[in-house]
Amino acid sequence: MSQTPTDSEDVKPAKAMPSAEDVRSLGEIIRDTRNLSAKQVGEILEYQRVNGLKFGEAAIALGLATPDDVLHALSKQFNYAYGGQEAQKSSPELVVLAQPFGHQAEAFRAMRAQILMRTQPNAEEGAPTKKRALAVLSATTGDGKTFFAANLAVACAQLGQRTLIIDADLRGPRLHEVFDLASGTGLAGLLSGRRGESVIKPAKGVPNLFVLPVGISPPNPLELLEGPAFGLLLMELLTKFDHVILDTPAASFGADGLVVAARCGLALVIARKDQNSIEAVQNLVGSLNATQAAVVGVVMNEF
Repeated sequence: MSQTPTDSEDVKPAKAMPSAEDVRSLGEIIRDTRNLSAKQVGEILEYQRVNGLKFGEAAIALGLATPDDVLHALSKQFNYAYGGQEAQKSSPELVVLAQPFGHQAEAFRAMRAQILMRTQPNAEEGAPTKKRALAVLSATTGDGKTFFAANLAVACAQLGQRTLIIDADLRGPRLHEVFDLASGTGLAGLLSGRRGESVIKPAKGVPNLFVLPVGISPPNPLELLEGPAFGLLLMELLTKFDHVILDTPAASFGADGLVVAARCGLALVIARKDQNSIEAVQNLVGSLNATQAAVVGVVMNEF
């Protein structure tokens, strides 16, 4: 109970449904979601008064609401993406969506803040205003690179800003699985000159977030990424989205990640605790420093 966020204000007895412009309390949202009667609302209010609880806590204690109801109500009240139990089943790796108040989600929000502070131009200091995409790289497989990129994208979208995550891992794409999407056509087809409908797909349950999957893995991934079409595509997408994040193959597979990072302009390296050698990470950072990409930092994945 203590770990379940609840509302900060009481609910009034049942009344007519407020207009879309009205600001509803969390208790009112729970009441409408659960179709609670005036009698049930009265029981909750009395239990709340006697036991010194918040409305959500009292409703859960009486069995008239669930913790998931409270979280959903919070998401509606603050326009905050929350996937609930459905997201935990269909997209379990998206912890920022499925468990937005957990310690992992909080860590992603902290990293989001750090990344944005380091990469967003500061007009007062006369910094360049050119937008750049962010490539997420790792030295080897299994470092949590895709997990990190996907959750960072969700966290950025929760700011209310249009966010696009691109699966640029043409060798072993996974983002369509993480977001529970059909792969269909995607980045590989676009770079090959093939056009398809609905190539960029909205992420389920996350307003402002869009996914560009790989589609069919090509036999010539590096050649496609080095071609002019990739750079032109990124330039176009940067005009349409506030944030563009790219997942890449591990450096152990070849130069794909370095090529993507150079086109993006920004790079973030993921290392896994007790798995990556310091030498491998240093070599990757050194290789990135030789490109046009600015290394935002190195994140140690402890999960």
